[in-house]
Amino acid sequence: MWYFSWILGLGLACAFSILNAMWFELRVADANEKAAQTKS
Repeated sequence: MWYFSWILGLGLACAFSILNAMWFELRVADANEKAAQTKS
């Protein structure tokens, strides 16, 4: 039965890393957009 918790933990870790990467990409895009607005 240990494998159920292992698979669940692995799935949650993968989901967290994907969401974290998506959040980071949005933050970088927002920063680049703000930088472009201040230059023009």
